Amino acid sequence: MTTASATYVYPTPSPSPPGSESPGTPTVPPITVLASSRAVVSGRVTATTIVISRRSGKITSIFDQILPKSTFPPEIPYVDHSPHILLPGLVDTHVHLNEPGRTEWEGFWTGTRAAAFGGVTTVIDMPLNAIPPTTTVQGFEEKVKAAQEQCWVDVGFYGGIIPGNSGELKSLVRKGVRGFKGFLIDSGVDEFPAVSSTDIAKAMAELADEPTTLMFHAEMIPPISDSVGDLVQSSLPPLAPIGPLDEYSTFLASRPPSFETYAISEVISLSGLAPNLPLHIVHLSAIEAIPLLREARAEGVKITAETCFHYLSLAAEAIKNGDTRHKCCPPIRKKSNQDSLWSELLRKDDSVIKTIVSDHSPCTPNLKLLPSDMGGKHEDNSKGERGDFFAAWGGVSSVGLGLSILWTEGQKKGITLEDVVKWCCTNTAKQVGLEHRKGNLEVGYDGDVVVFDDEGTFQVDSDTMLFRNKCSPYHGKTLKGVVKETWLRGRKIYSADGGFDAKQGPVGKLLLEQRRTAS
Repeated sequence: MTTASATYVYPTPSPSPPGSESPGTPTVPPITVLASSRAVVSGRVTATTIVISRRSGKITSIFDQILPKSTFPPEIPYVDHSPHILLPGLVDTHVHLNEPGRTEWEGFWTGTRAAAFGGVTTVIDMPLNAIPPTTTVQGFEEKVKAAQEQCWVDVGFYGGIIPGNSGELKSLVRKGVRGFKGFLIDSGVDEFPAVSSTDIAKAMAELADEPTTLMFHAEMIPPISDSVGDLVQSSLPPLAPIGPLDEYSTFLASRPPSFETYAISEVISLSGLAPNLPLHIVHLSAIEAIPLLREARAEGVKITAETCFHYLSLAAEAIKNGDTRHKCCPPIRKKSNQDSLWSELLRKDDSVIKTIVSDHSPCTPNLKLLPSDMGGKHEDNSKGERGDFFAAWGGVSSVGLGLSILWTEGQKKGITLEDVVKWCCTNTAKQVGLEHRKGNLEVGYDGDVVVFDDEGTFQVDSDTMLFRNKCSPYHGKTLKGVVKETWLRGRKIYSADGGFDAKQGPVGKLLLEQRRTAS
């Protein structure tokens, strides 16, 4: 950390060629300065002054005290945000933006604005639910084209593994995808089918020595289960529900923990085919899988897991019949399961859960089949009865709410803001190979900063859900922790008082440089 001096000497900008500026064009200051009595810097809370270059967008200096404004020339933008705390911009590594093809569900413009509202400065877009999916170079290029000039925050991309696309994977790495995801059970969309063990083996052979991560939606129907009798293993949804389809308990019983443990065991059993390839389990829900992951890690398997804000804040017992806003896969489980997820996160030694993400997976409201007394509209024309958990689309909408959800629930568990930064910034950046520029407030990193009021509260409503479709289980809830400002590479992109700068417009970049390391 830089030691403060009496006067800060800032870089002099290169002169502009004669005649290159219009009369009256304002000169952009070379730096921006943000200060506060509290900031999470290098994993600890300290007073700080952060200097960000407007040209490079990088942090050029950090001081472990508040330097007065008089330290800098009068034209330099300077704000002391005390007593609010400065955090690194969050890196949400599990977001479905769905564009192109299903932009009525979500899109780059709306999804990234929602992210900025909640202090997320980098999102990594999942490879499915857009049409085409990101399973070929051509599909990837279509997605990149669709994202141009639409992103309010920085956006990276995952590739997908499906049957028959192993020959595309190395090329996708070269194009800049941050990792790959496959499903071991039906994904819900025809263009992204589930993979078999043979498909996984082919993907591992292609990616064994690549700088990437191979991730799995880890649910599989065991050869014998209560849901399917003694039918052979299949990737079809569970059969023969045990109760009314509008009761959450019926849906929960149809996706038991054995689905997750069976799938994770399968992934672990194949890990020896590519021992240097990092493996990752997305949206871990069932605590029964934790011992399997811990044992594998102890034996040297490079495998980690994430969990989601909704698994840490919502519980099965509180879900009303028909409230399909809560449907997701794996399902939201009971309060005892939630408590155990928190216990694993808060382990003093090596937790197998390294990151917390949104898994923002939206759809149009009609696909949720929500009953009218919960906001559903009768004129919606969709297959299935209202409140049918089995027919409704599975996914929780929450991008941009996660920081406040986590801080609200974490108050009951004694978490610190250093914990939040570790789970949602530092470790998520590392997961996708961005640890050299994202996830920390350090010299040389992108100037992505969140000004966070950890005592403020707000109610989740249509004005605070900035994603396209205002259909979320958090609607009506009061959350603690308010993002006052979001800065991306030294530019203020959102403020609670002024909203978004329409004149500036979206300044997010697409993160297309090839990944350097397999973390």
